[in-house]
Amino acid sequence: MTIVGFNFTKIHVEKKTPLKGKINISNNVSIKDVHKADLSLGDAKQEGLRYVFLFTSTYDPDVGNIELGGDVLFIGDKARTKRILDAWKKDKQVPSEEMTAILNTVLAKSNVEALLMSREVNLPPPIPMPKVNMEGAGKKK
Repeated sequence: MTIVGFNFTKIHVEKKTPLKGKINISNNVSIKDVHKADLSLGDAKQEGLRYVFLFTSTYDPDVGNIELGGDVLFIGDKARTKRILDAWKKDKQVPSEEMTAILNTVLAKSNVEALLMSREVNLPPPIPMPKVNMEGAGKKK
């Protein structure tokens, strides 16, 4: 299967109260739906799947939140697409190989978007930022 598209359909960021003290941030990604998507690439029609996702960053205490919704488009052969769709309809599960690709794509795009949105409303970044530690840098051994 190959990823051929990624779209945000919902971007929501909210700062509820001023920041005070220690704030814990938890991020979560969930697949909300999987359905068939017939795609036209040039003259060829391809059978694909649309994975609908929700990415959330939750702040504790409740000073704000970030929600990003969207979809990831995959194309693949008919047999594999049917197998994935049947598994989703039966028990709301996606095979691990596809789930890994979906989650990595969603996290790569959503973490960047959430970082930008948090900056716009002055919330702490939802992902840990790199820090420089100069302690002991000038000492010789």
